[in-house]
This record gives sequence, C-alpha cells and structure tokens, in this order.
Amino acid sequence: MRPARRPSKNPHAEAEQFRRRAVLGFVVVAVALFGLGGWYFKLQVLDHAAYATLSEANRIKPRPVVPGRGSIFDRKGKLLAENVPAFRLDVMAEKAGDIDKLVAELGKIFTLAPEDIERFDATRKATRGFRPVTLKLRVSEDEMARFAVDRWRFPGVELEPYLTRRYPYGDLFAHIIGYVSRIDEKDLETLGEGNAALTHIGKTGLERYYEEVLRGKVGYEQVETNVEGRALRTVGRVPAHAGTDLRLSVDADLQRAMVEAFGDLEGSAVALDPRTGEVLAMVSLPSFDPNLFVNGISHVDFDALNTNPSRPQFNRLVLGGVAPGSTVKPLTALAGLDSGLRKPEDRILSTGMFRLPGMSGRGWGDSHRGGHGWTDARKSIYESVNTYYYRLALDMGVQRYDEYMARYGFGQKTGIDLMGEIEGIVPSPESKRKYARERWYPGDLVNAAIGQGLWKATPLQLARGVAAIADGGVMRRPHLVAEQRAGFDAPWQPLPQPAPLRISDRADHVRVVQEGMEMTVTMGTAASVFRGSAYHSAGKTGTAQVVNRSTVAVNPKSLPLWKRHRALYIGYAPAESPTIAVAVMVEGGGYGASTAAPIARKVFDAYLLGKMPDGTRLDATDPDGTQSVQVGLPAPAPATPPAADSTAAVANGVVRP
Repeated sequence: MRPARRPSKNPHAEAEQFRRRAVLGFVVVAVALFGLGGWYFKLQVLDHAAYATLSEANRIKPRPVVPGRGSIFDRKGKLLAENVPAFRLDVMAEKAGDIDKLVAELGKIFTLAPEDIERFDATRKATRGFRPVTLKLRVSEDEMARFAVDRWRFPGVELEPYLTRRYPYGDLFAHIIGYVSRIDEKDLETLGEGNAALTHIGKTGLERYYEEVLRGKVGYEQVETNVEGRALRTVGRVPAHAGTDLRLSVDADLQRAMVEAFGDLEGSAVALDPRTGEVLAMVSLPSFDPNLFVNGISHVDFDALNTNPSRPQFNRLVLGGVAPGSTVKPLTALAGLDSGLRKPEDRILSTGMFRLPGMSGRGWGDSHRGGHGWTDARKSIYESVNTYYYRLALDMGVQRYDEYMARYGFGQKTGIDLMGEIEGIVPSPESKRKYARERWYPGDLVNAAIGQGLWKATPLQLARGVAAIADGGVMRRPHLVAEQRAGFDAPWQPLPQPAPLRISDRADHVRVVQEGMEMTVTMGTAASVFRGSAYHSAGKTGTAQVVNRSTVAVNPKSLPLWKRHRALYIGYAPAESPTIAVAVMVEGGGYGASTAAPIARKVFDAYLLGKMPDGTRLDATDPDGTQSVQVGLPAPAPATPPAADSTAAVANGVVRP
C-alpha cells in the first residue's frame, strides 16, 4: 500500500499569516502603550493635586492640642473648679524592655492600683510600641522624688506634665459643680471626631450641663513624620481655644453655713434670691468628694459610695421628690382666693376631725385634737389648720386643683441648669392610675389638699413657689450660672434668662398669704424658733408622713430612720423686702417646726447677719460691696385673728361675713 502524500508548503500563505499576526501584535502593544501613557498622564497631570495632598498627608500628621477647661467661680470670685498642673507616668514599650518586670519594679516606687495596670495593659496592646502609654495619672510629689533618684534604671519611662481638674471645696459643691472623668467609648460616640483628643468630659452637675462651653475647642499641630510614623518636627499650628469660664450666683460662705446648719442630719436645702431667681446656696446631704472621680475612682472608693445606705451620690435637689406636706398650704390658700371660692374673711369651723359630706366612716384630723375653732385664710396658714384645706380642695375639685398647682410650678421641671431634673407628681386620677394603678377616690383629694398622698415635689419646686410668694406673685426660673466669659481678659457677660411668670394677678390675695406666713413666725407653728431674731421673716412648717399619721405622736428619735417623717420648712426674709427664700427638707427629721425651721433660721442668720452656725462671721455683702440687707428691723405687731360673728352667713360650712 502506497503511503499518503504530505501536503506541500505554501510559503506565500505562511508569510501572509505571519504578517497578520505581527500587525495584530503591534496593534495590541500600541494600544497597551497608549493606555499606559494615558494612565500616567492622568496620575501625573489630571490627578496631581489629589495625590499630592495624599502624599503630604502621609508625611504631615495632625497632632491635637487639648485646650484648658473653663474655670468655675462663685459669686465673689472664689475658685470652685480649676485646672492644676500635674504629672502622669508614661511608658514607651519599645524602649522599656520586659514590660511585666518593669511594672513590678515601678510598683516599688509608685502606688499602682490594679485598675491602673489593667487599663495600661489594654491600651498598650492596642498601641504601637513607640507611642507612650499612661500607666498612672496624678503622680504625687513623693513618688516623683523617689523616681528621680532611680530614673536611670527605667529607659522609656517618663513623667509628663498635663493639666487636671481640681475641686478645692471637695464635697461642699459636689451636687452643684459635679465632676469630670475619663472619657469612655460611649462618650467618644457623642463627642465625634473633632473632640477625640479629649481625655476628660463632664459627667454630672454643671460640668455636664455646660460641657460644650467649658471644654473649649481642640487645636492641632502639624507634625512631619517618617515612614514609620515617628515625629520629626512641627511645621504648623492651629491654636486651641480655651473653655469658657463660669461665674455662679452661689455664695461659697453661705453654702458652707447651710451645710453646717444641718449638722449630722441628712436632707437638702435651697436658697434663692426671689428678685432674680439666682441660687444663693444649694446642698444635698450627705455628699461626696468629686476629686475621687477625676482620674478614675478606685474600686474601694466606688464600692464605699455605692454601698452607703444614705446614697451620697443621689442628688436630692433635682431627683429626690417628696410629699410637700403643709408647706403647700400657702399656695393652696392662694388658689382658693384666686379661684373665687374663698374670700380672706371666710371662716371654716375646725372641730378636730373632718369627714366627707354624707359619710360617717373614716375621718381626717387636725393637728389639734380639739380643733382650731373658726379659721380664716391667715389662720389656716399660721396654725396649719387641715380642715380649712380639706373643704377647700373638695370645693375646688381635682381638675381645678391640679390646674392651680401646675400654675405654681408643680408637676413640671423648674428649668434649673442641671441635668436629670424630675417633674414630680401632682395627685390626680391620671397620676394615680399611672403610678399606683388604682382608681381615684374623693379621699385622695383630701390627702392632696395638705400635701400628702401621691404628691412628689422637689426642694427646688418648693423654693421656687415660696420665692414667687415673696416677690408678690412673680415666679422666676432658678439658675446657678449668672455670668460667663470667653477668656481670662474678656469681660463677664450675663446669661439671658426667660421672662418671669405671674402666678396671681391679685396683689391683695398674695398679701393675705404673706401675712399668714409672717404670723407663722410670730404667733404660729414656727414662733419659738424665730423668737428674738433681728429681722422679720415669713414661713411655713411642714411634715411629710412616711408611714401613717399614728407615728406623729411618737418621739421621732425612737423610730428607725426609714419610719421617721420628713421635716420641711419654706420661708423668706426680710418680710418687708425679701432678698432670700429657702426650702429645707430633712429626711427622718420628724417635725418641720423642730428640725427644718431651725436650719432655715441659721441660713437666714448667715445671709442677713453674717453669723455662721458655729458663731464665726460670714461676709454678708453683695459682690458690689453693699450690705445685702438692713439688720435689726423691728418686728411688726402681730395681726389679730378675726373673732367669730354669730350674724355671719353659713354656706357649705364656710362662714361669710
């Protein structure tokens, strides 16, 4: 069999195929070169500015400059919160060698708490080795001296200066000023990128409320770095703006006098200037040292505060609502007059026991078992006659009663410049369903009339109410900060305040209430406390029952603290031209007349007479150097209560001449 013939080669066809492939390859290479050239043109020409900026950013790193926090002063210029120089212990792991051994050796020189070491280890593991990590904040002078001797033994360890917050008065202003503390992750989310360099933030009090103005504005240094991120030199700077300074209306001396007036008692008190709404002093006791929180509180100190049954961190001024007791009676009397349901001369017969019309069951008593006799508006205040208010509240009805209490500021925030203020509770069918999950009964309104039952009012609300009575029916917003300034050399600027509200359009009705409160300290429930005072004041005692009325007859000191009634007092002075109004609440105090009223008098004595509770002198002048008030005012003659008139008309138990 003959083999198959091999096809003969076609040189011309092969040459043509090669040419086609060569052209295709050339086109592909040309297109690639053209594309590469275009890409280079885009990088070098079109996008030059963008990539130059990125390159510069890799070389120039912004380093934040933390501003100094604004200082806080009292009304006389005393520093209440300041920035002081301090030193912290920083460790650069790259140079330090064996970290565990180093920390153990440093522990022989510095007092290192377990939480300091835990925080250091966590931060170090998340930080590059050439960046310093803080091991301890606020190194003492003794520790600095000991470290200076052996400093050569600790490469990579430095003492770095910085500014830290200090509260010179310690626990005296803890619930007003509050405190700053180290920033946590939640704070960083709130602050945003621009404030990530901050190390501390206001946590409570004014430090928190005015955080944005106190912290200032973070600045930056432009630092040239190498490829490893190490700083070489500073090439630019954007200055930081220091925080705003605040000047309070609070007087540090009066604040101290108020605390001393309490002695070992627990509770809260507020003193306002009724003419402006300025807070002159404000305490919640017991208190705590805010300096403990600035650089991180120890576990031991934190546990001691949290396990204290008296709750030192609880701000009773804005969170601690209590039943106002009889201190609400002056305002209830004003509501009766303004509503037209009562006239100043109308009288109610107090027999010692009140029962709901048509009912012979449960009764509500007066403080005097035999009753107070015929009682008008003034006497109902200075003798604290419950029956007058039982009948008045029933005549008003719960809806109208609540409307007037809301007009006087109850059941709503006062607007003071502190965070977390509660609204309180005014008794009503709605509030009882919400908080007690029970239906409303007529007897609930009887209890509400004398400040008992479901009531919850803060000391600030009581102080604002009595200040409104003192100022002729004008109610102002209580506030702590009076002025601010943008720098040390800048002038002080007053903070604008909202327009005041008028709680009554009848000056004669307000005057009736004022007269009843003045008679309280001359011939009523507080007469023994204010006897012999060099000024004339006005006030109202109150007792908020904790368990039941049966414990009123028991000596409060024989009961455990949680069973003792809360003692209250509201008042103002001088009665003729009030410059100070106070509200005092004593936990477990028993009676307002015996416990709260003496505290109020000591506060009045300190402010009006310059007399501290311990007998030392207090500067009672205003910032302009003028005397706050005239002392030694003659006490006016007490008003004579009206006698019963047999010819008076009687309607619904109300005697109308």
